[in-house]
Amino acid sequence: MASKGILKTNRSMGGGKPPPVPSGPTVVFGRRTDSGRFVSFSRPDDLDSEVSSVDYQDYQVHLPMTPDNQPMDGPPISSNSLFTGGFNNATHSHLMDKVFDSGEHAGSKAPTCSVQGCDSKVVLNQRGDPILPCDCEFKICTDCFADAVKGSGGACPGCKEPYKTTEWEEVVANSNSGGPLSLPARSRSGKAETGMSLMKQPTMSRSQTGDFDHTRWLFETKGTYGYGNAIWPDENGDEDDGGGDNGYPKELMSKPWRPLTRKLRIPAAVISPYRLLVLIRMIALALFLTWRITHKNEDAVWLWAMSIICELWFAFSWILDQLPKLNPVNRATDLAVLKEKFETPRPNNPTGRSDLPGVDVFVSTADPEKEPVLVTANTILSILATDYPVEKLACYVSDDGGALLTFEAMAEAANFAKLWVPFCRKHNIEPRNPDSYFNLRRDPYKNKVKADFVKDRRRIKREYDEFKVRVNGLPDSIRRRSDAYHAREEIQAMNQQREKASDGPTEPVKIPKATWMADGTHWPGTWFNPSPDHSRGDHAGIIQVMLKPPSDALMCGNSNERTPIDFKDVDIRLPMLVYVSREKRSGYDHNKKAGAMNALVRASAIMSNGPFILNLDCDHYIYNSQAIREGMCFMMDRGGDRLCYVQFPQRFEGIDPSDRYANHNTVFFDVNMRALDGLQGPVYVGTGCLFRRVALYGFDPPRSKEHHPGFCSCCLPRKRRATAASVNSEETQALRMADLDEEEMNLATFPKKFGNSTFLIDSIPVAEFQGRPLADHPSVKNGRPPGALTIPREVLDASIVAEAISVISCWYEEKTEWGQRVGWIYGSVTEDVVTGYRMHNRGWKSVYCVTKRDAFRGTAPINLTDRLHQVLRWATGSVEIFFSRNNAFLASSKMKVLQRIAYLNVGIYPFTSVFLIVYCFLPALSLFSGQFIVKTLNVTFLTYLLIITLTLCMLAILEVKWSGIELEEWWRNEQFWLIGGTSAHLAAVLQGLLKVIAGIEISFTLTSKSGGDDVEDEFADLYAVKWTSLMIPPLTIIMINLVAIAVGFSRTIYSVIPQWSKLLGGVFFSFWVLAHLYPFAKGLMGRRGRTPTIVYVWSGLIAITISLLWVAIKPPSANSSDIGGSFSLP
Repeated sequence: MASKGILKTNRSMGGGKPPPVPSGPTVVFGRRTDSGRFVSFSRPDDLDSEVSSVDYQDYQVHLPMTPDNQPMDGPPISSNSLFTGGFNNATHSHLMDKVFDSGEHAGSKAPTCSVQGCDSKVVLNQRGDPILPCDCEFKICTDCFADAVKGSGGACPGCKEPYKTTEWEEVVANSNSGGPLSLPARSRSGKAETGMSLMKQPTMSRSQTGDFDHTRWLFETKGTYGYGNAIWPDENGDEDDGGGDNGYPKELMSKPWRPLTRKLRIPAAVISPYRLLVLIRMIALALFLTWRITHKNEDAVWLWAMSIICELWFAFSWILDQLPKLNPVNRATDLAVLKEKFETPRPNNPTGRSDLPGVDVFVSTADPEKEPVLVTANTILSILATDYPVEKLACYVSDDGGALLTFEAMAEAANFAKLWVPFCRKHNIEPRNPDSYFNLRRDPYKNKVKADFVKDRRRIKREYDEFKVRVNGLPDSIRRRSDAYHAREEIQAMNQQREKASDGPTEPVKIPKATWMADGTHWPGTWFNPSPDHSRGDHAGIIQVMLKPPSDALMCGNSNERTPIDFKDVDIRLPMLVYVSREKRSGYDHNKKAGAMNALVRASAIMSNGPFILNLDCDHYIYNSQAIREGMCFMMDRGGDRLCYVQFPQRFEGIDPSDRYANHNTVFFDVNMRALDGLQGPVYVGTGCLFRRVALYGFDPPRSKEHHPGFCSCCLPRKRRATAASVNSEETQALRMADLDEEEMNLATFPKKFGNSTFLIDSIPVAEFQGRPLADHPSVKNGRPPGALTIPREVLDASIVAEAISVISCWYEEKTEWGQRVGWIYGSVTEDVVTGYRMHNRGWKSVYCVTKRDAFRGTAPINLTDRLHQVLRWATGSVEIFFSRNNAFLASSKMKVLQRIAYLNVGIYPFTSVFLIVYCFLPALSLFSGQFIVKTLNVTFLTYLLIITLTLCMLAILEVKWSGIELEEWWRNEQFWLIGGTSAHLAAVLQGLLKVIAGIEISFTLTSKSGGDDVEDEFADLYAVKWTSLMIPPLTIIMINLVAIAVGFSRTIYSVIPQWSKLLGGVFFSFWVLAHLYPFAKGLMGRRGRTPTIVYVWSGLIAITISLLWVAIKPPSANSSDIGGSFSLP
């Protein structure tokens, strides 16, 4: 108890001379009695305390003035209060169920003294108000005041603060004069010097009795009784050394500050064995490969050589994949602290208006046929309903196809959002995608307490069904409307021609068949029947503000007959929604998705200029309404100004229960990404990523000169100790680029980098300032003052939208650095990985945010062909990265070595397919030839094989342990690694080589987001077989291994001297190959074993070819002892 008590010097007690100093320091323990007196707990023989220093005078330690020790009228409060606290933690009190009745004091004009056991009346001044000697307004009579002055060192019994005036006559005079009593000055001669524990100075609250409510004060202000053990400030130290602000010790001043995030490291009981196993397996691989190289198989040198080359590459590839996994971490956020810091009334923000920075959400779509507009509309609705300040949120929809169907679907979504968004806020709906919400397979009424929820849900469900019907009917509606307008236009043209030609012959009128908007005008984008200036690659730029920026003041609905749902006391404001279709013209390279995203960056910078950008695909909706707040915890935390982006994991819906083709990709998202989070950060994966805008602009992170990563800087960071002058210089130069590292950035050079838009250039320093963390702690560098973002945003007028139109034109990027250094990077089909790599290469960091409830959810192709084409696109992008200047070999010194290895693996992994295909054919060649990769299956080979296999299995178990995935998911990933490696990855290597050598460009089609045609079967698309040439290599491997197993068994059984060891080795590895390819073979079977005819045709052709080849190599002779002869290379 003494460690949490109030420690006071004896010279501060009662106003006389200081007591005589004994030979050694003494400590007296005591508590306050109900009468207000202090009773000592120490005996005279206990005065020899454990304080060994003679630098201090005698101290008396009092137990803290907790609510049960607080003199007040009524029964004790401790039995009805819940207290929490601990070492270095604030003490919190919560009144459980005790409420005091104030009726007993209602008839008294003069209140009663609050000292326990005293029922005297408080003296009133000339105005009839009680005379209160202390600013805490603790009521005390004249007798108790005299006792407090004489026996308690002049301290108030309520707040334990010393009275400024100890003479009652002066107190009465001050009260009559109306001058308020001020608190003692916070100086070295006050609280800090006397060594008392510090508490916040709040606006004192009142209980229902009119007395000072200490419990409520403690609970609402999060005050603390003491700071761990008692602290004696340095008597001789100056302000800079011994104290913080206002003379308080620095330890006390930093105590109230709470971080927004925490790093949770993997338990040592899991990660230490994991690292040890990695080391053991690396040693075993080295010894095994050494043994294999030194023990050549003279009987089959060709087989031995191929196997050695493949095994060396596999070991190298495994090391590249394993080294970045040595330091995985988990992270946690504290949303309560975020709300307390940014949305709670404070002196610099008395209204409690949100001080959070703005966020611009980008949604990209390109083809309404492959990306259904209903899916995109549901994504938009989930964004508009997210739990983030409405005035700080803006949503931009990029329609790269310029389709009227998408435009009108977004207009319908904006209209439906007026009902859906307030409904979600009123009843706290999760998820806020209406399609997903109404298809939930759980009780929708669970935890819903409002009586009108059932009625509201039934009404909103009907409104959503009507909304779906309208959206699904838009294609026919647009076509009928366009046909009607076109017919009217033709009739008018024919009448005009007849009037001009009078009686002469007329030619048939040819009018382009346009696509018409609902207002009777031509659609400026792509028409159903393409024509000049109205085709997919040739149309004007379009910007439409569908939902205007909301007001900053809260706007609640009202109940009336015209509103189908009662939104009284519910905020009905909606975030800004903007439709954008950038200009496209023939002869320009529009750079696919990366170009569309850069157009959104420029347009949003002019219209809303949110310092943070959330990038989502059209089929990835917000599943957790607080996902943006979770990401903002990292950006606004201490050191968050050095984060370029926060990457969220991708989670998918509509995947078959067995996850046949590893669509969830949990090994990558839960193992690899968590491991990269312990280095410099996860890679950018294209969606579900919260960016810092200035990082996308190509600037270096703040204080970049202080950070010099080493080989393993996650464990042994190395920082250069910067001087104060250099630190201040860095803070004033927040906008830096590497090529201007020694001088302050000059805005005059920005047009060469960002284009000639002055609106865009002026928005850059504003976005940088608004994106800084809150400067609420001395350790927060490059921060902004609290309350700086509570001012209303500028009005969005026509001139701003016109400027936004100019920056999305197709010519704007000419002679600028857009796509080269600024924004999304061009030149690769995987622009996401390259963009993240460039940021890490400049020294930025990123974090991985795994929320308890999935942040976002989307769809993934469950069809085998679509899945292979998706993997082909990713692998081709990796090959392009390997052959470009974005190769990790060329990374700068700002990138950590292990992070560089991870990026190197991203560019190298497709080349493993060449060695993998060869290795998958080796078992069949071994069975055909009667040889094996080793001469005999001796004990050494089997021991090495057993150690390597066991360590791999144990590593898999530990990865499952620290990542939280299932072992079945790990096995599915291994299976599809071989399926993709023998099909899509090989094709990607060939296409990449063709692009590098011959300059042949690679074009890909969008992955279809629509489901199968079978409405009754949710997984109908899983069984659909769509033939593609990517299926040929794995199908050939399956057939050859099956034939080889049959040939091997036949030879061994009918041989005079059976070679069972060679047979077992070949059969084991063949079964290993077939087990990995089982999902592929099952996919070819279709639904319920309905195998397509093409599979039988290919199988028969391959089997016949192998048989003829076998007979042609060496025909069987009558004297041959082996069945089928023996295979040997010429």
